[in-house]
Amino acid sequence: MILIGTKCQVEQIVDESLTAQAAGSGTLPVFGTPFMLAMMENAALSALQPFLEDGQGSVGTFLDVRHSAPSPIGIKVTAEAEIYDVNERTVMFRVRAWDEKGPIGEGTHTRVIINNEKFLSKCNSKLEK
Repeated sequence: MILIGTKCQVEQIVDESLTAQAAGSGTLPVFGTPFMLAMMENAALSALQPFLEDGQGSVGTFLDVRHSAPSPIGIKVTAEAEIYDVNERTVMFRVRAWDEKGPIGEGTHTRVIINNEKFLSKCNSKLEK
């Protein structure tokens, strides 16, 4: 049983490899939105993983997030995901991120529980003629 309210946090220090410039999503040397989203997804994945059976995984299917403040190189950023709803194989999360000076983003994220082998088989079938 997946527990509503389960949370996970991940953190990292912003360096040049995590900037909008590096991602190609902007031209400034500030924490890039794609990296904030990846941290939020990683926190959600990590919160859900202990509830999954062998052979199961989860995939992100939806993100609705606002990146509301910039973070400079050298600052620590933290992202958190909290499970707030479960509907069969679909798990919904509240996600948020902040740096050492305050909030930088928030929103929601949805993950679907999958059978890893079936999922990869279906994915790889796209390469067949």
